[in-house]
Amino acid sequence: MSARLTRADVEHVAHLARIALTDAELDAMTHDLGAILDHAAEVSALDTAGVEPTSHPLPLVNVLRADEPRLGLSRDEVLAAAPATQDDRFRVPRILGEAP
Repeated sequence: MSARLTRADVEHVAHLARIALTDAELDAMTHDLGAILDHAAEVSALDTAGVEPTSHPLPLVNVLRADEPRLGLSRDEVLAAAPATQDDRFRVPRILGEAP
């Protein structure tokens, strides 16, 4: 358990967060949060000089195709696939459930 974290500290943080904790919960949280802080201190103490930052522990590669611009469908092709059109535009029902 971390000597830096006291029960009063946990009680203060719980009060700030507006969390009601029982005495047993305060004791458990003091122990658990102390262990988390101890672990964080151990990680901070590691020598990371020369270690490249990573976003993932495994070397992932993009398996998707290259994003290259290409021609899309023409307006006539898109409108031909629409369920309803009017004046070279999509025809959609009126809003608020009104009939067309």
